[in-house]
Parts: sequence; C-alpha cells; structure tokens
Amino acid sequence: MTDQPENPLRDALADAISSNEVILFMKGSPEQPMCGFSARTCAALTATETEFAAVDVLADPRIRQELSSLSNWPTIPQLFVRGELVGGADIVGQMYESGELAAVLGAPATAGSDPLPETAEPGSAPPLQIENRLG
Repeated sequence: MTDQPENPLRDALADAISSNEVILFMKGSPEQPMCGFSARTCAALTATETEFAAVDVLADPRIRQELSSLSNWPTIPQLFVRGELVGGADIVGQMYESGELAAVLGAPATAGSDPLPETAEPGSAPPLQIENRLG
C-alpha cells in the first residue's frame, strides 16, 4: 500500500515531462502565448532552433497547481529538459544570453550571440504539436 492517493493528473504531468526531451508548460501556445514570460521563453527556444513540446496550463487550473506541486516551482512558464526543471522565463533568458541554454539543449553554440528576441520568429523551428490530455 502507498501513502499517496492516486492522482491521474500528476501522473500525466510526470509522464509528459519524462516522455518529451524538451517540454514547456506555459500560458497559451507557442503560436499564441498568453503572457510575456511565456512568449519570451518560447522565443529563447525558437532562437536556439530547438523542437519542444508545449502544454497550455490555462486549459485547466488543476494543471498549474499539480505542476507546481510536482516541480516545487511556483511560477509559469516552466521549462524541463530531459526530465529536469531548468526554470522559468528569467532563468531561461539569462541562460540564453550566456550561451548556457544552447549547451543544455545541445543546440548550436551560436545561441546567445544575439540578444533574445521578444517573440518567436514565424517559420523558425516549430514546437512539437502534442495534444493536451492532462485534464
């Protein structure tokens, strides 16, 4: 017997994190971010030509609550790479500008040579399309 009650949503979040090499939990979608922090984080990933999965936390308020419980990180967006939390918009932006994000992602080392664009460039490395079944 386990002390933890079953939590299908938390299990689905953990599975999404472990099943995607790079996954961003954000407000909105990469094509239409619903806050500046999410837009900036998408821009960093796009500028490094990284494919990533994205989950809109606004689709269900429980997603945000369970994700924060799982990651011990209170804010959105949250970027995970190979199952590990990288951080939110400020950390991702700093890592992009120092070149550290490219190294973590295994992207070309040219990332960070230019200032972080405010939004993702249309036609750049598109995010992976995953269906949000975390509800």
